[in-house]
This record gives sequence, C-alpha cells and structure tokens, in this order.
Amino acid sequence: MNIETISCEPIAGQKPGTSGLRKKTRVFMETGYLEQFIQSVFNAIGGAEGKSFVVGGDGRFFNRKAIQIILKMAAGNGASKVIVGQNGLLSTPAASHLIRLNKTDGGLILSASHNPGGIDEDFGVKYNVANGGPAPEGVTESMYEQTCSLRSYKIADADVVDLASIGESKMGDMVIQVVDPVADYKELMASLFDFVAIRNLFAGGFSMVFDAMHAVTGPYAKAILEGALGAPAGTVIHAIPSEDFGGGHPDPNPVWAKSLMDLMMSEKAPCLGAASDGDGDRNMIVGRGAYVTPSDSLALLAANAHLAPAYREGLAGIARSMPTSAACDRVAAGLGIECYETPTGWKFFGNLLDAGKVTICGEESAGTGSDHVREKDGLWAVLLWLNILAERNQPVKTILAEHWAHYGRDYYSRFDYEAVPSDAANALFETLQGQLATLPGQVFAGLTVNKADEFSYHDPIDGSVSTGQGLRVWFDGGARVVFRLSGTGTEGATLRVYLEQYVDSHGDHALDPQVALKPVVSAMLTMTQLEERLGRTAPNVIT
Repeated sequence: MNIETISCEPIAGQKPGTSGLRKKTRVFMETGYLEQFIQSVFNAIGGAEGKSFVVGGDGRFFNRKAIQIILKMAAGNGASKVIVGQNGLLSTPAASHLIRLNKTDGGLILSASHNPGGIDEDFGVKYNVANGGPAPEGVTESMYEQTCSLRSYKIADADVVDLASIGESKMGDMVIQVVDPVADYKELMASLFDFVAIRNLFAGGFSMVFDAMHAVTGPYAKAILEGALGAPAGTVIHAIPSEDFGGGHPDPNPVWAKSLMDLMMSEKAPCLGAASDGDGDRNMIVGRGAYVTPSDSLALLAANAHLAPAYREGLAGIARSMPTSAACDRVAAGLGIECYETPTGWKFFGNLLDAGKVTICGEESAGTGSDHVREKDGLWAVLLWLNILAERNQPVKTILAEHWAHYGRDYYSRFDYEAVPSDAANALFETLQGQLATLPGQVFAGLTVNKADEFSYHDPIDGSVSTGQGLRVWFDGGARVVFRLSGTGTEGATLRVYLEQYVDSHGDHALDPQVALKPVVSAMLTMTQLEERLGRTAPNVIT
C-alpha cells in the first residue's frame, strides 16, 4: 500500500465549535478541506500511529465519501484499527458506546446534528476522546492550532472499502471492522431499563408515535421499540435515514416536528409522541395534549429515574447547561444531591460523569443523557420515559401536573434569531456585556433587574476555567433571561435568547408559556433594543 504525503497550505476558519467543525457541505467537499482537518485532528492527539478509532455518521450527504477519506487518512497515519458502522451509519450515542466498549483511543463522528443535510446544506465532523465524550477545549484548541500551521497530510492510496458488509478487512496493516450499528447499543439499553415492563405496557394497548425524522435513529428505534419491545408496526415513522432528511429539518422541536405536534394535540393522539434528531442525540417528548419542554423533561427524568433498574439506587448528582431552566435544581434539592451548572456543550459534563459526581445531565436544546455513555442520547430519554410510564401508569399530562404541584413550574422558551449579520449580533451582545454592572436596580417594562453577569465555569474536577459563556440577567419575581451567540450555525450569527419565569407550587401552572413569559419578553426587548438593532420583529424559531 502506497502512502502519499500531500503538501498543502493552512485553511482559514477550521476552528471547532461546541460540537466540532461545521460548514456547508460543499465546503467540506472542496479538495483537501476534510483531509487537512482530519490530519490536524491526528496531529493534535499526538498522531494516529498504533491507535484505534470508531468512525460513523448520521447518513447525511457526503457521509459515505467522507468516511472513505477518513479510512485512508487513518491508514496513512499508521492507525492500527478502525471500527465503522455498517453503511457508514452510527448514532452519536452509539458511537460513544462503541468507543467505551472497545476501549479505542477515540472516534470521529460525522454529523451536523440537528442542522439540515444535503449538498447545499450542512456537514460536520467532531472528534470524541477515549471516554466516549466530545474532545475537551484543550484538545479542540490544539486542533485549531494545527489547522493554522498545517503544511502536509498523509493519505493511503487504497481501494474503496465495502461498508455494506459486516466483517473485517485490511487496508495495509490497518484492520477495518464493519459492525452492526444497532446491536451493541440495543444490548446496552436492555441493561438499563425494564424491557419486560415496557413490553407489557405496549401489550396492554399503550400507543406511541416515534418520529425518526428521516435520520439515523430510525433503525435503532425500529429494532428496539418495534422489535425488542413489541410496539405495533408503524409506531416508528420516517424511519429510513435519508441524505437530506427527507427534505426536512431534523430538529426535534415543536416547529420542525410540527406534524407530530399537531397529531399529539388532536383527538387522534396516541399516549406518547417522541422524536429524535439527525444524529440521534436529541429528543422531544409530547404527551396527549401536553408538550414537555426539554428543561422539564430533564427534571422529571431525574425525579423519576429510580423507577428504572439502572437508577434504583439513586442519582449521584444532576448537571445542566447554564441556559437550561432551574427546574432540575429543585429536584436535586429535594433529593439532597448536587446540581451542577455548566456551559453549553456536552463535553463539559464529561469530567463530572467520569468522577462519579453526576448520573443524569441535560441541556435545554433537547439533549438528555446519563453516565451510560458520554453523549446526550435521544432514544435513551424516550426509553426512560417509557419505563416511568410503565411504572406510574399515568398519562404524561398527569405526571407533569403532579410534578409542578410539588416543585412549581418554570415557564420557559427559547427565541432563536438565525443568520443575523455577525456585526449586528456582536454589537448587541457587546453593548449588553458592557452594561451588566449597571443593570441591577434598573426597571424595564415593569420588571426590576436584581442581578446580571457573564457566566464563567470553574470545573470542579480539573480546575479549568471557561469564560465568556453567556450573559445572564435576573429580575425580581423569579424571571431570568440568558443571551448566547451560538456556534452551531454555518452562516451569519445565531443569537439565542432564553426566557424563564418561575411560578411556585401554589401558582397557576396552566398558562400558555408565551402568555406567562410576555412580561419577560417585553423587558428583554426594551433592555436590549433588539428589534431596532437586528432589524427583526420576531425570532426565526420559538421553542
């Protein structure tokens, strides 16, 4: 096997964000673009010589060709073994599990998560380390430094690998093992949950619709829900992964999963509706006539986790991303355990999980998971909900109401202002940043600011500090607003505004969230002059 060393010049802009490097698909398809980033990854981890990796993706456009390039790059850099999902498919949580199960040195996951796919849409690559979790900031910073100075990359001159057939082959001295992408993950889920109880739930007439959104979770959901758990055929819809996600947007929220939401709010609603995203790490939960926000879902899962076999001994702790509502904080207090607040990005949960400080983690962006892997896990969350429903024998709406009656309700919403001109978004953010010290005591649209800051995270395990993680403003009466410039888009800037209003256990829990949050929205708009500064009269997406 011949190994070529290709000379190159550094490519600008290959800086990984919170979930790896994301660009337009056509950018990744440019000659040398993917190759140079992969070489930079290998260089940043001390080389690939003698190391083993897991490789797979969500099946979006360019996934299969990208994997062929990565295999040749791995062989050219002396890797000993690569484990690949059949047909190039692996959900992100399944990839994390395979890294941990096989004790590989890491893994490359090809996905842009919930972003749309296709030749004119988005593509992404991220590197996960040996614990199965996303590369920490120190590693991603090293990757970026490598991209800025890279002058050559190594690639094997080899034939295309058959990814359709399970089994082993070799590329030079490197072993390539093509595996069933579902089997090991399904076995892991069976070890966590009471599959007998859930099978009995379905046998008793429980109905469900799981929308795989033409994404990678389809085969997993078919094998587990309809196969292992006996849900009726047709329970899983849009189950075949598509390179462009059926022309849709694989983001499991009320906007992009509107058909499922409409069904769940109708007289024909099944007992449970659920959805997952492009790479299978996010989830949406909807009961009959009852949407469960991701923040509430995290709190409810934590409060009821003891009903599933894996969590019967209780939780070590809970962790949430800073923009996520404080609903799980109240559960942690009630359970007498710690609740940790981290920056957005699953990699920040890794140290806490590895140290045994927390068992369940979650983000407001529809990601929840536990210590079974080091990624958020959409199907895991659905299965835990099913286990809880099997044990409690109550509808989702009743479980929600009882939770709020005990803990109070955090009315919550996120406003996304997408593809905003970067200069306008940065100017708004920087202006507000400069006003933080003077905001307390000021009144906006009738709400008084009592505290404001910029969030920094001091990791309690390794002592690292992450600054500039978002702006927070609290108002009297239990309201909070958070502002972040997101790193998951591929054009312009995305300004995310998170709005929260707490109502205690004696308050009104039956309001429409947008009604309950209207005073907070008014205060936010007055404080930031957002509409004037961005030229937007409404957000692109409200969730």
